[in-house]
Amino acid sequence: MAQHWTDSLASWAIPQPILDAATRDPWMLPVARFAGRADRAVADPAGVSFERAADVLRDDPGSVLDVGAGAGAASLPLAPWATSLTAVDGQAAMLEAFAERASTVGVVHHEVQGTWPAVAGEVAAHDVAVVHHVVYNVADIVPFLAALDAKVRRRVVLELPPHHPLSWMSPLWKQFHGLERPVSPIAGDLVEILGAMDVADLRAEYWTHVDPAAADGSDGETLDERAAMVAQRLCLPVEREPDVAHALGDVAPGYHRDVVTVSWTPGSLRG
Repeated sequence: MAQHWTDSLASWAIPQPILDAATRDPWMLPVARFAGRADRAVADPAGVSFERAADVLRDDPGSVLDVGAGAGAASLPLAPWATSLTAVDGQAAMLEAFAERASTVGVVHHEVQGTWPAVAGEVAAHDVAVVHHVVYNVADIVPFLAALDAKVRRRVVLELPPHHPLSWMSPLWKQFHGLERPVSPIAGDLVEILGAMDVADLRAEYWTHVDPAAADGSDGETLDERAAMVAQRLCLPVEREPDVAHALGDVAPGYHRDVVTVSWTPGSLRG
């Protein structure tokens, strides 16, 4: 199943001729969008993933590791029960946004720039790890998961959509490039991989996240701003953004977002 995960993610690669014609990096993530999500999460902490991590910390505060942290939407809501927060992210601008918000809420914080598990050696052991909307970017999934297990004492909490997070864009790839996008891997594949790794107390909980502040899927952006981001993802030039804005009217909004919380108690892989 791990090889299936790797091969399935490889099938999501953007064909080289489309990449070569792109004038912007399709994978550069917008900091403002992630900062908005973090601010809303701090203002109104909710959801199964939040509860699974908070359940561990409420009666016995501890340190929290946030892998693929962005601006901190997964970890900052846990600040009231965290002795410290450590954010790992590949973008320096994301870590700056995280650090600003962590300082505002008054929690001890550390930032590590890089990708997991390459930077795992720079990270101390933590009580809880939160990893939200990251694993579909990880082709070599078993070492990623094993490194989390090795660095966490009490609970690992992952959040991911049931299907690839860019699946919603598949009709747009078909419309603008005539390209059919894959349908796998899925969250169930990750659960199966963890099951084969024989982690302890494995749980997978399917639920729906509701974000009223992003009822149209825009995360607070204007239609023009969202079209610019999507056009960049589609490797389209700036002059095609009006066409993308028009096409977005036929794409399902993001008010209801189906997600899966996968969690386990670490230590079993260490014997």
